[in-house]
Amino acid sequence: MSLIPHLINGERVTGTGRSAPVFNPSTGAASREVALADQATMDQAIASAKAAFPAWRNAPPAKRAQVMFRFKQLLEQHEDKIAQLISEEHGKTVEDAVGELKRGIENVEYACGAPELLKGEYNRNVGPNIDAWSDFQPIGVVAGITPFNFPAMVPLWMYPLAIVCGNCFILKPSERDPSSTLYIAELLLEAGLPKGVLNVVHGDKQAVDALIAAPDVKALSFVGSTPIAEYIYSEGTKRGKRVQALGGAKNHAVLMPDADLDNAVSALMGAAYGSCGERCMAISVAVCVGDQIADALVEKIVPQIKALKIGAGTTCGLDMGPLVTAAARDKVKGYIDAGVAQGASLVVDGRDLVVAGHEEGYFVGGTLFDKVTPEMTIYTDEIFGPVLCIVRVGSLEAAMQLINDHEYGNGTCIFTRDGEAARLFCDEIEVGMVGVNVPLPVPVAYHSFGGWKRSLFGDLHAYGPDGVRFYTRRKAITQRWPARKSHEAAQFAFPSNG
Repeated sequence: MSLIPHLINGERVTGTGRSAPVFNPSTGAASREVALADQATMDQAIASAKAAFPAWRNAPPAKRAQVMFRFKQLLEQHEDKIAQLISEEHGKTVEDAVGELKRGIENVEYACGAPELLKGEYNRNVGPNIDAWSDFQPIGVVAGITPFNFPAMVPLWMYPLAIVCGNCFILKPSERDPSSTLYIAELLLEAGLPKGVLNVVHGDKQAVDALIAAPDVKALSFVGSTPIAEYIYSEGTKRGKRVQALGGAKNHAVLMPDADLDNAVSALMGAAYGSCGERCMAISVAVCVGDQIADALVEKIVPQIKALKIGAGTTCGLDMGPLVTAAARDKVKGYIDAGVAQGASLVVDGRDLVVAGHEEGYFVGGTLFDKVTPEMTIYTDEIFGPVLCIVRVGSLEAAMQLINDHEYGNGTCIFTRDGEAARLFCDEIEVGMVGVNVPLPVPVAYHSFGGWKRSLFGDLHAYGPDGVRFYTRRKAITQRWPARKSHEAAQFAFPSNG
C-alpha cells in the first residue's frame, strides 16, 4: 500500500514510521497509508519555513503574484486528477469535487492581486515637512489546520494569500483525505515557489499540539468542529499567537408563505444533501412559517429525496456519495435513531440504504424529519450528514428568534418574494453569512468567510480582505528631514501636526 509522505523544504519526507490508513469511503477498504508527523518531523518543517522566510519576505509582491498566476494555470490543467483524488478519499461526487476546486481557484485569483492588496497608505506633510505612511508586512512562519470535507478548497483559502503576503506556511491537512492536498502543494512548487515557503505535514493531535506550542509559528488558522476550534484558539492565544478558528454550524433556511416553492425545494435539495451534508454551510433545518408551506414542502421534496442518485463518488452523474468514514456513518445513523426516539416524524429514512456493488461503503440515504422541536438533539447538534429537519413556526419573528437563540451563527437564508421581510431578516438575524433566495451564501473570494457566535473564534474572517489583515502586520512610519545646519529647540509638549 502506497505511503502519502510529508512535503518539507520541497522534498517528500516519510518521517519516522508512524502512519494511519486512508480509506475509500465508497468501498470501505483502505487504499493508502499516510505518514503521521512526530515532533522531529514538525521541527524540520518549521525550521525549513523559518530559513526560507528572510528571502521570501523581501521578494517583490509582483514576483510572488507571478507564482500564483502560474499556480492557477496548473490547477486548471490538472482539474480532473485533483477531482478524482478528492472523490476517492472523501467520497463526494466528482462534479462536487470540481466545484470545490473552482471555488478554491477563486482565492488563488484574489491572491494574484498582491501588489494592489499590499499597497500601503501615504500622506505628505502631515506636519511641517513631515511625511507619514503605513505598509503591510508579513508575520513570519504561519500555519493552517484544515478539515476533511474540503481538502482542496479550504487550504486554498489560506496559504495562497498568506504566501503572497510574504509569509512561509505550514499546512496540516486532514489525515482522512490528504492526497489531493499534497498533489496541489506540489503543483505550487512546480509553479516556481521556492523550497521551504510551503510545507505540508500530515498528522493527528500530536501534530496540532506541536504547531500550537512552537514559538516560531506566529499565527494559526483552523477550520473544523467547534470543540477543536475553541481548544486551538484558547491554547494558541495564551501563547501569544494570532489565531483564526472557524467552528461548527447549524444552518437554517426560512421558508415564508410567499416563497417560490419549486425553486426553494431545488435549492434545499442541493444545500441539504450535496456532499452528503458534509459542509459547514449545509442547510440542515428548514423553518416553515405556517403549516401550509410546511405541508407543501413535504409533498414536493419527499419524491425528490427518494429519487436521489447515490453511489460511489467517482461515478459521474450522481447526486450524492458516501460519508467520509464508518464512524461518520454510524454517528449520523445514531442521530436518526435519536430523532425517532425523541418524537420527531421520520418522513424519509436513509439508514438502510445499500449501494449494489459497494455494500461495505459508508452510505446513508437522504433523510427527512418533520415536526422537529428545538429541544431535540437532531435540532441542537450539527449532524454533518444527509439529514434535513423541518421546524414549524407561526411567524417570521418566531423563525428569527429560533435562529438567534441557537449557539451557532454560521450561515442562514430566507426564501421569500417580500423585500420588507428580506430586509428585516438581513438586518436582525445574528448570523455571519446570510442569503436571500440563496441557500449557500458562501462569500466570493474578494469578500471574507466567517460566522458569528460559536461558529468563529477570533476577530477576523477567512480569506478576502480579512485574510490580508490576518496574515500581515501594519507598520506606521513617520519621517522628517530637518534643514541642514538648522538648530531646533527641545520640545516638551506632546507634538501635534500644527
